[in-house]
Amino acid sequence: MKKKRSIAVIDGQGGGIGALMIKRIREAFGEEVEVIGLGTNAMATGAMLKAGANKGASGENAIVQTVKTIDMIIGTTAIVLANSMMGELTPRMAEAIASSSAIKCLLPLKIPEAEIIGAPKEPLPHLIDQLIKRIQEFIGS
Repeated sequence: MKKKRSIAVIDGQGGGIGALMIKRIREAFGEEVEVIGLGTNAMATGAMLKAGANKGASGENAIVQTVKTIDMIIGTTAIVLANSMMGELTPRMAEAIASSSAIKCLLPLKIPEAEIIGAPKEPLPHLIDQLIKRIQEFIGS
């Protein structure tokens, strides 16, 4: 029997982008994957749980510890930039995420702190379509 893959979706502020990603993951894969919503705050985690995450946790230590055990990490480029999300993403979180052995799938959304040169300026729904295809490749492997 094939091991169920675990995917951490990391988001902050209101959790809307993370919730949208989880909703689409559930539509595409049902319970074929375990989805963990990791929020920089309780509101973000709550939104991701409501969207269908199997479990969720909030805050720096929860993120730092959980990314050590995950197969794939999903979020925007902000999750690897210390002090992004208006300071919610701490340097310790960014380091743990970037250092995790998990595959990282980052959506190149525009953020004030960084510009990704050469990244297509696609709307969020198109980026999530591409993300779903990448997850399919990953769990099929």
